[in-house]
Amino acid sequence: MNMRTLLSQLLAGALAWGVANTAWDLPCRAQDPTLRFGGQISPEVDAIYEHGLRWLAANQAADGSWQASYQGNGVTGICLMAFLASGEDPNFGRYASNVQRAIRSLIQAQDATTGYLPNSMYHHGFAMLALSEAYGVVDESRLWPGAKPVRSIAQTLDLAIRCAVTAQKKNRWGGWRYSPDAYDSDTSVTGAVLMGLLAARNAGMDVPDETVNAALEYIRRSTGKDGGVAYSGGFGGMGGSMNLTAIGALVGAVSKSKETDQYKACLQRLTEDLEHQEAGAYAEYYRYYMAQALFQGDYKSWQKWNAAQITTLKELQKDDGSFNGGAYNTGMSLLALALNYRFLPIYER
Repeated sequence: MNMRTLLSQLLAGALAWGVANTAWDLPCRAQDPTLRFGGQISPEVDAIYEHGLRWLAANQAADGSWQASYQGNGVTGICLMAFLASGEDPNFGRYASNVQRAIRSLIQAQDATTGYLPNSMYHHGFAMLALSEAYGVVDESRLWPGAKPVRSIAQTLDLAIRCAVTAQKKNRWGGWRYSPDAYDSDTSVTGAVLMGLLAARNAGMDVPDETVNAALEYIRRSTGKDGGVAYSGGFGGMGGSMNLTAIGALVGAVSKSKETDQYKACLQRLTEDLEHQEAGAYAEYYRYYMAQALFQGDYKSWQKWNAAQITTLKELQKDDGSFNGGAYNTGMSLLALALNYRFLPIYER
């Protein structure tokens, strides 16, 4: 039995005991404890996740990265998060060496002057998010065996935050585009960088409020009354997709902006179309954001959607454990299921 299965069973028992022995206190508790901590993990989820992790472990490059068609620090960050979300001990568990190598890869790839984590601000955002989730749970004394540390996770994050702040100041819209020197923005890249910044702030790093607020305002300006989110231009939802609506709902929830009309419109659009599917290259991207947006916004809708995704992903997973034979597709597919475990800080509701 692996650690996450054991923990889920122990937690389920503890929660059952707590409900049975603290009934007098139930009127004061507005939130079902299983919402935050989860219950026992289904065998289907465990099987899919374990099979996928084995594939990621076997296909990690010697330098700690993952070679893929979407190669870059963001893909390494996505795969790193898949391991961190699994419930295995990141310091002594079966995949500790994979976690350590991935973190070293991200730190070594960073531009020490600008703080940029290439190959684009997409990659920068996902890498920053992954390092924020690793910060505080990974024993850094084990990261650099026999070698001088390049820099700490906190130092890497501080540089990455400064890179994002500098890039935004060059941008007339208040968001981000592919290049850190870009003058235009899109809501997809902006969502990725913003989630990295919110995770860094959640981890205790110093993230300027004005940077977060400017990015949130850009996404709000891009959101229409129907919950559609424009890809670029910053006006009212024109050309938006369900992918972008999910991003709009997620950043609204994580930034504690659920009272805004834009957030409510995004969430309503998602919950009214739970059967929506994306095809091709956007399928994994959509599942990744949809899972988090629903979990943060409407737990019952997430439960229904999650049950359907378990069936879908079970059918899509290849015999070798991968999804479409790629690191990006596999990492994102596993993260779409990771809310069943509730281990990453960014998944706290």
